[in-house]
Amino acid sequence: MNHLEPASQSRQQQIFTVTRLNSAVRMILEQDLGLVWLTGELSNLAMPSSGHWYFSLKDMSAQVRCAMFKGNNRRVPFRPQDGMQVLVQARVSLYEPRGDYQLIIESMQPAGDGMLALRFEELKRRLGAEGLFDEGRKRPLPREPRAVGLVTSATGAALHDMLTVLERRAPDLPVFIYPTQVQGSAATAQIVSAIMLANRRAEVDVLIVGRGGGSLEDLWCFNEEAVARAIAGSAIPVVSAVGHEVDVTISDFAADLRAPTPSAAAELVAPDRSTRAQRLVHLRQRLTQAMSRHQVAARHGFVLLQKRLDHQDPKRRLEQQSQRLDELDRRLQQHLRDRLHQGERRLAGLAMRLQARSPEKRLAIGKRRHQLAEERLHALIAKRQDLARHSLAMLGARLDGISPLATLGRGYAIVRTPSGEVIRRASQVNAGQTLITTLAEGVLRVRVDEVDNR
Repeated sequence: MNHLEPASQSRQQQIFTVTRLNSAVRMILEQDLGLVWLTGELSNLAMPSSGHWYFSLKDMSAQVRCAMFKGNNRRVPFRPQDGMQVLVQARVSLYEPRGDYQLIIESMQPAGDGMLALRFEELKRRLGAEGLFDEGRKRPLPREPRAVGLVTSATGAALHDMLTVLERRAPDLPVFIYPTQVQGSAATAQIVSAIMLANRRAEVDVLIVGRGGGSLEDLWCFNEEAVARAIAGSAIPVVSAVGHEVDVTISDFAADLRAPTPSAAAELVAPDRSTRAQRLVHLRQRLTQAMSRHQVAARHGFVLLQKRLDHQDPKRRLEQQSQRLDELDRRLQQHLRDRLHQGERRLAGLAMRLQARSPEKRLAIGKRRHQLAEERLHALIAKRQDLARHSLAMLGARLDGISPLATLGRGYAIVRTPSGEVIRRASQVNAGQTLITTLAEGVLRVRVDEVDNR
């Protein structure tokens, strides 16, 4: 028994309750599959007072139970019935109390229109991402078109409606029709060819592309990519007028302007006759007022020109110029006199300066200065001589006071040897020696007879 215990424990761990199992399966279905699209036939449709819908969706071999709650079924644009083929978007789920596999329906459309709607949304998203529907690409319609082009069926009611409106609003407006099929497999190529033909001919200012009402399938050629690109690439502004006001096509997004109906498109492109008449009256009033203002301005200008002409009269101009000439002559004479006086004053100043700097005057001044200097020099010399004589006299007196001659004059004598040696002592002399004796007046040569050294 021991070798069976692990297996028994493993089985016990995998045991689910029914509630747990149903909950786990529901979560697996909802998380793994998510939203799905599918088509089938409605059966067993029930619409209780709660507002929810319960039905089965089946095909030839199988069926599945479905529930669509009132928050979602309010958006369904039709009344579903048993046996109707529909296209639904749903979440795969499980009704846990009964363990029934079911679909929770999010949206519902008739099967044929539903597939076309998917194609419509995909093409709209892709062309919009390219910028084909940008408002910056849209062009304004001509205010006064010289001609209008209609791309539509030659036998449709839409053509008759548009022609009727154009005739009523603008009977003199030329209309060019580019006939084409507007339903069926060949319609797409014909619509594209008609738009290209209108652009090649360049005989109209605006194009209306459209048709009358119909089902989504009937209008589908206006949801084709080729038609949308032809409209967006047209050099002529295009008005899209497809179906009724509730109908929306890819052509409406690609066109320069969308009209709710073909008749409305004709009213948009053609100016109303009464409106045009009112506009003409308004323009006439503006023209009259402009002409009146122009005439008033012209009269005023004429008066001004007349005044200018009178002012510019040759005789008056000559008189004015003569007076002007006299005035200029007077001013010139005055200016010349002022300049002459200024010149004379300047010349007098220069003469005074020249006279002040004349060589004769400067020579006279130099002579006078030389004479004064000479006189001062003589006076200075005389004074210096007097001072020198006085000083010399004083020095002579002083010299006389200490001079040997003065001593000699008092009876003294200077005795010298012939060699000039002064004899001061008797011992310097020998008997028989000749001496020179200088007196105050004269010189004696004496011979020594005897020497006494006492």
